[in-house]
Amino acid sequence: MDNKVALVTGAAGGIGFAVARRLAEEGATVAAVDRDAERLLESVEKLVADGLDVHAHPADVTVTEQVEAVVDAVESELGPLDFLVNTAGILRLGEVRDFSDEDWLQTFEVNVSGVFRLSRAAVNRMIPRNRGAIVTVASNASGTPRTAMGAYGASKAAATMLTKTLGLEVAKHNIRCNIVAPGSTDTAMLASMWEDEQGPARTIAGSPESFKVGIPLGKLARTNDIAESVIFLLSDRAAHITLHVLTVDGGATLGA
Repeated sequence: MDNKVALVTGAAGGIGFAVARRLAEEGATVAAVDRDAERLLESVEKLVADGLDVHAHPADVTVTEQVEAVVDAVESELGPLDFLVNTAGILRLGEVRDFSDEDWLQTFEVNVSGVFRLSRAAVNRMIPRNRGAIVTVASNASGTPRTAMGAYGASKAAATMLTKTLGLEVAKHNIRCNIVAPGSTDTAMLASMWEDEQGPARTIAGSPESFKVGIPLGKLARTNDIAESVIFLLSDRAAHITLHVLTVDGGATLGA
């Protein structure tokens, strides 16, 4: 990925941070985007200290003007955009009947509209160059119902179909659009769902009362497991793959 330019959203931590690191390790120049400017700068400083070519670009994916401005800045300062990875996302838990309008709208504003804004901005710049690749990080919850995750699962399903449809529309411009669907991954987002130190073990074992099977591989995913899948789909090794969902969940959805 030498001489390639990549933009990664949600790059201040978790999966986004791991993706930014792996892209830079592969030789790409990386624009790391996150709305938490302080945390983003701290994360980018760590990567730069490791000799990686990563640049902080604070922006909120829910604001169209900021999205357009950050993509313009990346192209002006770093070069033509080759890759986009939509990783920014939020999780709001609650049963559908009790869910608030505010949490519902915020979930979709980040998880769906954020993907829409960044993807639109990216492809409009990629099309004249007739090249590019996009990966959206969704979730295995987009295809398998999970109690208390109606908004999250619905938003990730919408982001998945949005990315597939976009991929169909821009295939004629040699732009590929794919999805990585992680399962339970060792991140702060997952930890927020745990009540105590037994949370990881219960996640791996599953929960029959909520109709959730465990993880057949017997372990949580690491953020790097997800990042490696993203790298593959962006790379020339996946040159004939588009509109594809790559599920990375240790078998938790039984191949669904």
